Amino acid sequence: MATTDRQATTLALAHALSAAERGLAVIPLARTKLPALRSPHRHAPAPGPFAACHGECGRFGHGVHDASTDPARIRALFAAAPWATGYGIACGLPPHHLIGIDLDTRPGDAEPDSSAALRELALRHLFTIPPTVVVLTPGGGRHLWLTGPPDHVVPNSAGRLAPGIDVRGAGGYLVGPGSRTRHGAYTVAPGTSHLPPAPCPPALLRLLLPAPVRRAGGASAGDGRGLVQFVLAAHEGQRNTRLFWAACRAYENGVGTALLAPLLDAARATGLTEREARATIASAARMTGRHP
Repeated sequence: MATTDRQATTLALAHALSAAERGLAVIPLARTKLPALRSPHRHAPAPGPFAACHGECGRFGHGVHDASTDPARIRALFAAAPWATGYGIACGLPPHHLIGIDLDTRPGDAEPDSSAALRELALRHLFTIPPTVVVLTPGGGRHLWLTGPPDHVVPNSAGRLAPGIDVRGAGGYLVGPGSRTRHGAYTVAPGTSHLPPAPCPPALLRLLLPAPVRRAGGASAGDGRGLVQFVLAAHEGQRNTRLFWAACRAYENGVGTALLAPLLDAARATGLTEREARATIASAARMTGRHP
């Protein structure tokens, strides 16, 4: 490995350990911004016994599920991925329950400016983004770090809040400052490095959570039929998010086991593979403290 790569890995590990000291769980990332360690089950036939494995097998390579604040485990993760040049910070985990607002600002694009879109949302819904950590991306965008309440699961989404605004929530991760990628380095915006992640404004939090599923007649879909319909109505780009949210609500309402097969059928009907669907439902079970 080139000297520059070794230096990048050493710096990434140092930054990752520093983030862990603040209670942020981390994983090593490659220059592509993807998890540096590949799945140990990638050659297993689907669905297989490891289709929904999130690290229970004891090996590395489960993406964000490998994330840890333990210095020894972090060093072991980086030792297993000496090509890593960055690190990811897992969102949605205690104690911070981190939420990342990804503002993808690209001058000259036909899409509306994401910063302006966020300002418009703030004016319309009467909230203000408090002073918080801001990370600058190589492409000119920004990541705003916010914290959420422990009793709410904010899903990942792309463009649902507004064009150019992605949300990193439960099951997602943010590229940590100090990381180097193919396109450049991620850095903390001046004047924000000393700040803790600020609480997400309640009005913004309501926008980040999927709308409650309703039955015809207006009642909540506590029996699960509305949750299945919610998944079936997903378009491409929404499938995993909708399935994750529906599975979370199912487990929270005590019908997760009963709805496992209907949710799997609905997810497959939208185009997800069984392996993808089982992994997403298993993530929801873990996030809600249940077992698949």
